[in-house]
Amino acid sequence: MRYTGPKAKKARRLGMAFTAKDAKVLQKRSFAPGQHGQNRVRLSEYGLQLREKQKAKANYGIMERQFSNYFRKALKQPGVTGDILLKILELRLDNAVFRMGFAETRPQARQLVSHGFFEVNGKKVNIPSYSLKVGDAIAIRQGKQKAKYVEKLKEKLKNFRPQDWVGLDAGKLSGKILTEPTPELIGNLINTQLIVEHYSRT
Repeated sequence: MRYTGPKAKKARRLGMAFTAKDAKVLQKRSFAPGQHGQNRVRLSEYGLQLREKQKAKANYGIMERQFSNYFRKALKQPGVTGDILLKILELRLDNAVFRMGFAETRPQARQLVSHGFFEVNGKKVNIPSYSLKVGDAIAIRQGKQKAKYVEKLKEKLKNFRPQDWVGLDAGKLSGKILTEPTPELIGNLINTQLIVEHYSRT
């Protein structure tokens, strides 16, 4: 079941901001929520590994089964498994929509994709987990460009600067995957090696 509780509480518990709002909360309250939140508990090796996996799942809004499937997919590919896992997560359509500035949060991006706001390479796609590749073009569909949300978005996009691995044409309400995302390009804050170690236990 997808987590629908207070997002700031989850951010404090995991020690990671998932939205700009979370970042403000963590500046004021960097300790975990609850009666004993200010008492720092030293996590076991397993606890540290599990927390990193929980961070990744919460950050990208992914359920356990799907996350495990992504890990198995990453494991089969040549290269550093943790980096490949991140690449797979970043190349989801909902995440790319977020990275291009079409949504303020990943949950909002997921909702917009589900409601049919976007097309990939000229074809409507309403599956948030749709996997993109370098060269794919994403755009807000013509039929959705008169929506109130998009009208407000146009002004915001004028000053938005996406990460280097994605391109944005604010005037055309479109973007493109320019290169494969790497931990450096996305400013990664998740220790994927701990996630790899977590799965190696099972």
